[in-house]
Amino acid sequence: MVLMHVLSAAEMQACDRVTSERYCVPSLKLMRTAAAAVATFARQQFPRARRITVLCGRGNNGGDGLMAARMLASAGLEVTTLLLGPPDKMTSDAAEAWRELASPAHGLIHIVTAAANLQQHNAALAADLILDAVVGTGFQPPLRGLALAALEWIRASSAPILAVDLPSGWPADETAATIADPVFPADAVLTFTAPKPAHVFGQLTRCWHQPIVVAPIGSPDKAIASSLNLTWAGSSLALAQQPRPTAANKGLFGHVLVIGGSLGKSGAPAMAALAALRSGAGLVTAAVPAPILPSVAVIAPELMTWPLAASEAGHVSVDAARPKQIEALVAGKSVLAIGPGLGQSPDAVKFVTGLLSATKIPAVLDADALNILARKPVLLTKLALGRTLVLTPHPGEMARLAGITSTEVQANRFAVARDFAQRHGVTLVLKGWRTLIARPDGHVAVNTTGNPGMAKGGSGDVLTGIIASLLAQHADDPARAIEAAVCLHGLAGDLAVRQADEHTLLATDSLRELSRTFQVPMCDRNGYVWLQGLPPESLPDAPLHKGEA
Repeated sequence: MVLMHVLSAAEMQACDRVTSERYCVPSLKLMRTAAAAVATFARQQFPRARRITVLCGRGNNGGDGLMAARMLASAGLEVTTLLLGPPDKMTSDAAEAWRELASPAHGLIHIVTAAANLQQHNAALAADLILDAVVGTGFQPPLRGLALAALEWIRASSAPILAVDLPSGWPADETAATIADPVFPADAVLTFTAPKPAHVFGQLTRCWHQPIVVAPIGSPDKAIASSLNLTWAGSSLALAQQPRPTAANKGLFGHVLVIGGSLGKSGAPAMAALAALRSGAGLVTAAVPAPILPSVAVIAPELMTWPLAASEAGHVSVDAARPKQIEALVAGKSVLAIGPGLGQSPDAVKFVTGLLSATKIPAVLDADALNILARKPVLLTKLALGRTLVLTPHPGEMARLAGITSTEVQANRFAVARDFAQRHGVTLVLKGWRTLIARPDGHVAVNTTGNPGMAKGGSGDVLTGIIASLLAQHADDPARAIEAAVCLHGLAGDLAVRQADEHTLLATDSLRELSRTFQVPMCDRNGYVWLQGLPPESLPDAPLHKGEA
C-alpha cells in the first residue's frame, strides 16, 4: 500500500485544484466519482436498506450527495432527497448535480427553505438509511441555520447514518477525539482521496467498530501533498504482511531478548516473549530473575530463557549488571525489549542503565524501564544516540517522562509526542485512543486500529513484544516496522473482541488472532482503505452493522 498522508482542509482543496488544473481531471468528474463511491458503499455496507433519505447542503459536499441520490434512485431504491436552501445560489458543480437529479426527478425531492418546513417531511425519517451530505471538509463550525435544524430533526430517526466526507459539524483539521460543538451522528463515514486530521483522531462514529473509509476518486499521487508530516500507520502493514523467502531460515528474522519480571510479576515478560514469538521473530529469549524463570519458561516450549541474578526479594540483582554478565546476555541478540514487570528497585535502576549504556542494540522500553529513565532525561538522550530506541508509554508514563501532568498529555497528545521524540532522538509510541508513533525527525504516524476492550493489564506487554519482533525482522526499515507492529496489535485486538466482549477481552486473547492479522487486508475489493472497521469480505462471520437485517 502506498504511504497514506493526512491532509489539512486547505491541502485537500489544493489537491482537488491541482488534480483539475495540472492533471486535467475535471472537477465535475471528481464529484461523479465521489458520488459513485458513496452509492456503492451505501449499498454494500447497508444491503438491506431500501428507503434512503439524503440530506444535502448547497456546496460541493451537497453535490456529492445529490449525485449519489440520483445513482441510488436509478438503481431502484426509494430515495427521498432534501436540499437545505434554494438551489439558485449553488456552486457550478453542485448546481449541475441538482439539475441531473431534478430534471427529470429521481425519487422524491424537496427544497427546504425554513427550519419549520422540516416537520412537513417527517415521513423521510422512517428511512432505512440516511445520507448526511450537508457540509464537508470546507466547513467552519459551528452549525447554524438549516444545518443545525436538520441535525435536531434527524434525532427523531432510528435509521443509521452514512456521513459523506465528514459528519456534518466536524472541523476537518480537528485533532481532538471529541468536540463540544453540535455534530451529526454517524454510523459510517466515507471520505475521498486522503484522510483529514479529524478522520484519524476523532470519534466520528457512534461505535468504535463502525467504518471510516477512504475512497480514491482519481487524484494522482503527485497531487496529494502535505506539510503536516503526518501519515496513517496502517500504510506500513504491508511490510509485515509480505511473504517470506522460500529458502528462509530462523537467522533471517532476528533474535529478540525480553528482559523483565520480578517476584509476583512473571506474567509481563512471559506475555511480551510470547507476543514476540507469535509475531514472527526467528528466536526469542526471556531473561528474568532466576526465581521466576520456571513460571516464564512454561509459556511456550519454543521460548529460550536466561536466569538473571536475583535479590532475596526476587528482583533483578546488581550482579546482573556486571560487564561480563551483560556481554554474555546480549551476545547474538538483534533487539532488546526491556521493562515488563522488572520493578524499580535500586538494583533494577543500575541494571537497566548499565545494560543500555553498554550496548547499541535497538531497544524497546516499556513499563518500569520508562519510569527508571524518566528520572534521568539527560541519560535518555545520550542512550538514544546511534541506535533505534523505542519508548512505549501510556499517558501516565508519558507525563512522568515529559515532566507534565497526564491531563496535559491528553490535551495535546500530538504535540507532546512529536516534541519529545525530536528533543530526545527516540521513537515514541504514545498509547491510547489513536496511538501515535513519533519519530526523531518529526514525522508522526497515527494508528486507527484497537478498541476499548484492550484497556487491560498486559496489553502493553504484548505490544512491546510485537514491536521488538517486527524490529528484529525488518532491521533495515525500523520506522515502518514499528508502525506495522502497532497496527498489528490493534488489529489483533479488533479481531479478538469479535469473538468475545469488550468487558471480558484479555490481552492474551489477541495473541490467538495474530495469525489472521497477517492476512487481513485494510483495503477492500473496490480499492477503499478502511481506517476504522474491517472490510466485510475479511470477516464473513462478523456481526451485522446497525441498519442491516
